[in-house]
Amino acid sequence: MPQPKLFRVIDKAIFEYNMIEYGDSILIGASGGKDSTVLIEYFAQRKKQGRDNFDFAALHIATEIAPPFPLKLKKRLEEWQVPLFEIQVDVLGRLKPNKKMNCWWCSTQRRTELNNFAIEKGFNRIVLGHHLDDILETLLMNALSKGELSTMPPRLQYKKYPVTIIRPLYFAPVEEIILHAKTNEYISSTCTCNYQDNSTRKEARERLKLLTNGSTEKKLKLLNSLRNIKYEYLP
Repeated sequence: MPQPKLFRVIDKAIFEYNMIEYGDSILIGASGGKDSTVLIEYFAQRKKQGRDNFDFAALHIATEIAPPFPLKLKKRLEEWQVPLFEIQVDVLGRLKPNKKMNCWWCSTQRRTELNNFAIEKGFNRIVLGHHLDDILETLLMNALSKGELSTMPPRLQYKKYPVTIIRPLYFAPVEEIILHAKTNEYISSTCTCNYQDNSTRKEARERLKLLTNGSTEKKLKLLNSLRNIKYEYLP
């Protein structure tokens, strides 16, 4: 059986950025959405093929404002023989006085627990589900809002912690992920809480669509420009 097209795209990112090394212990952040589910399936298949010497597990961080991890998806992970851990985080209870609840705060709290769990259990890699469109949207957001040229890197070694963040979907356009999820009948969930305010992200998504006309080739060109900087032609 041939490897899915999306998995070949993931292979490319893992190879180019040396995301997996011998003896790694890898933790995947499992939101219940299509992006993290694709990655769980990919790592399960890679582990089954014996292509590398590594161990991995998935962690779902539940909150009081998000839907629970789908039972059908849990069964799918069991079929893939993927260990799934779950912890509960009270994101509203952690909110500081006079501060407004938002997506950034929730994400920060869940990321903190993901890091803490990885360190406590001895995982040295954390897998996040940011894909090509996420990377480019963040690039536009930072350029237009902060006046800086930056985005989420494919591999990030923390200076203070013995953990490396990897993003294997770095070259994967969201359309390819959606197609794969539909083809494989993923049961996925998305956050529908009442605190969402993704206006800046939505604006960046529209700008990216206008820039690239939805073309994967143009998206990859834009991404590659970050690795092909002509400093002599910049201020």
